[in-house]
Amino acid sequence: MAEITGKQRRYLRALAHQLQPLVIIGQRGLTEALVQQVDAALTGRELIKVKLISGCSVSRKEAAERFAAETGCEVAGVIGHTLILYRPRPEDPKIRLPGGAEPSDTGSGRTES
Repeated sequence: MAEITGKQRRYLRALAHQLQPLVIIGQRGLTEALVQQVDAALTGRELIKVKLISGCSVSRKEAAERFAAETGCEVAGVIGHTLILYRPRPEDPKIRLPGGAEPSDTGSGRTES
């Protein structure tokens, strides 16, 4: 997935404003089961919030980096103890990012016969 722009991050944060956190990271920190839960949630919803409660053994930055590395998502934002994660569906994405996030052909526009 290509990295998203600042304008696209702002758009995703605006969409996420009304969402409730689907995943909460507690004292156990980032377990493999938690990463799998985030991966499944991203597959179903594309845009989710993850909340880190106080006493969590992992920092916001560590959590964001690990989720991005292991699930292939983009971190749209970190607000307080809440991460906003985005990963478009491979087929039939519901969220359309502004600014031409769709893959484009950089060729001459001709097709070969």
